[in-house]
Amino acid sequence: MVTVSFDIDWSRVGWLAFGAVLLGAILFIVRAFIGTFVFGIFIYYATRRLYRRLRGRVHPPSLAAGLSILGLALPAVALLLYTVGIALQELDRFAKNADIGPLLNTVEPYLPLTDIVEKPGALLADPAGLNGVQTTLESLLGVLGFVGNGLLHLFVMFALAFYMLRDGYRVSAWLSNFGDQYGVLEEYVRTVDRSLDKVFYGNILNAVVTGTIGAIAYSLLNAISPSGIRIPYPALTGLLAGVASLIPVVGMKLVYVPVAGYLAWLAFTAGTGWAFLGMFVGISFVVVDSIPDFLIRPYVSRGSLHVGSLMFAYILGPLLFGWYGIFLGPILLVLFTHFARIVLPELLVRTPIQPYAVDPASLTGHVQEPDER
Repeated sequence: MVTVSFDIDWSRVGWLAFGAVLLGAILFIVRAFIGTFVFGIFIYYATRRLYRRLRGRVHPPSLAAGLSILGLALPAVALLLYTVGIALQELDRFAKNADIGPLLNTVEPYLPLTDIVEKPGALLADPAGLNGVQTTLESLLGVLGFVGNGLLHLFVMFALAFYMLRDGYRVSAWLSNFGDQYGVLEEYVRTVDRSLDKVFYGNILNAVVTGTIGAIAYSLLNAISPSGIRIPYPALTGLLAGVASLIPVVGMKLVYVPVAGYLAWLAFTAGTGWAFLGMFVGISFVVVDSIPDFLIRPYVSRGSLHVGSLMFAYILGPLLFGWYGIFLGPILLVLFTHFARIVLPELLVRTPIQPYAVDPASLTGHVQEPDER
């Protein structure tokens, strides 16, 4: 009779269980703030190249990271939020005349704030009796709660980007402890980091800049439009042009060409406004389309990511996850693509990764930095 004995290291089992509980708690927090975290990752990649340039001239690293965040990310996010607020107001007006389906449910929680921001005096109007005072206080508390929650999320975004900029090399060194003799982990992390840099700094940053420029340009253009010929929902049209720039080949032409056709129809029926139509087409092509493309597109390289798969990630991400899906979709695509290309062959046939990763600091392109704060 064969006796099977199990030599269980209960100390190790206990630590593994404790680690699983901690991992579950961390995943629960990340899930609650998933949009905040993925936008923080975008801010990190959008400012990392500026940080690396400042790092050689500005000391300590904390100051270089802070200047990168305050000098580039904070003004850009503030301008973007203002533009999005205007676009939400226009979307609200559009939704009253047309059925936009599930999209309205996505943005509806943010619409009351846009009305209050548009007419802040309504909150301070002379209330009619006690009920008016109570209604005003409830509205003010609602706004303060919304703004406070938004500021908390913004703080987490910028703090995450700041510490990733400053201490990214520490994460690289820590990950090197889990490497193997074939360099699979090192190559996987390095390739994922390179792809995310190209996606976030190139494609999505280009879309954000384009959308903001488009919203401002179209809003200013509408201010000088002739009577009866106006760009419909200019800020919303500009943001949609920025989102459409993520689509290969045709890009934002999917937005401003139909709008140009609509303005041409208005000009034809009114017998005037052709000069305004020409200004719209010229500004759309030169200011909104060409200038951002010439300034940012040279930094864009999709690398080993398929153009079609990247396009579907941009489209399906927001549909599946909400507003932050435009960031989370490409992240998941990058993780999956390089797992299938690098890790899966090693798991199946143990094909060594070439070239071997010998420098742990090369995981994310960071060099070893002095411990200066």
